Amino acid sequence: MSEKTFKAGIIACAALFLGVLIVYTLPAAIADGDIIAAFAGGFVNPYATGYSVDVIMCWGILFFWVAYEQTLKGIKGGWYCLLLGIFPGVAVGFALYLLIRNKQIITT
Repeated sequence: MSEKTFKAGIIACAALFLGVLIVYTLPAAIADGDIIAAFAGGFVNPYATGYSVDVIMCWGILFFWVAYEQTLKGIKGGWYCLLLGIFPGVAVGFALYLLIRNKQIITT
């Protein structure tokens, strides 16, 4: 896979996630106005709980990866990606980290 395809794929996935978030989830969250209920909505049944726990654990893995590579390879900017992993979501934070990491590894 070429670098151009890699970057385009990552950006497309993050953009698709943001689109779904903006069109589908954000209006409901604004109308409800209860951030705790919005978070708890991810745990309404066993299937939703499985997906929610998966996302939370992916953020945790991203956290340890960012911390490890900051020390090992000197990758900078990963902490911003962790914040983006909280909101709007791990798909955006992870995608940005891969792009930042790719740029810093290729230029060194």
